[in-house]
Amino acid sequence: MRLLVGLGNPGGEYELTRHNVGFIFTDYLADRHGISLKNEKKWDAEVGRGTLWGQPVMLVKPLTYMNRSGLAVGKIARFFQLEPTSVVVFQDELDLPLGACRLVQGRGAGGHNGIKSLMDHLASRDFVRFRIGVGRPPAARAAAGFVLARFSPAELQVVDKLLPFLEEGVEMLLKRDLQAAMNLVNASTGADLQESV
Repeated sequence: MRLLVGLGNPGGEYELTRHNVGFIFTDYLADRHGISLKNEKKWDAEVGRGTLWGQPVMLVKPLTYMNRSGLAVGKIARFFQLEPTSVVVFQDELDLPLGACRLVQGRGAGGHNGIKSLMDHLASRDFVRFRIGVGRPPAARAAAGFVLARFSPAELQVVDKLLPFLEEGVEMLLKRDLQAAMNLVNASTGADLQESV
């Protein structure tokens, strides 16, 4: 089984914020494939089990807030005796422009507290990460405020266009392997998606 983990913060005030792009994509996958997400208190997460492209998966949205995401993911991974390489994470990434994505494994946290928490609780950095670009804030704006702000309507159009491409990356990962998925995802700059911004 693969854990497909979207990072974000729970609660209506965080909906459609840049920090919650992992939640946005996880909801998209659940809707597209008929997987029902339910609040499971024992996991401190919303979870849904199903099959994607012939592979058993559990979709996970930790409800522990971003900086403690590893608490929920670590519990689930230990219970099902999953290796870190079976965990696939969808995260926001300041260092990539809006519409871009990079698929990586075994890299450092890059200042992302949710990723740091996962590394701590999985005792590994070997999980797979879809780093979903949200862009950098203007020079005068702090990064924390920027990621907790909602996407503009024009930015949401870019995100909406990106979601099917991310789904293709997950499909390639599950049907083939990590290298094939990286070849697909990492070849795109996202520039073609930004025409609406």
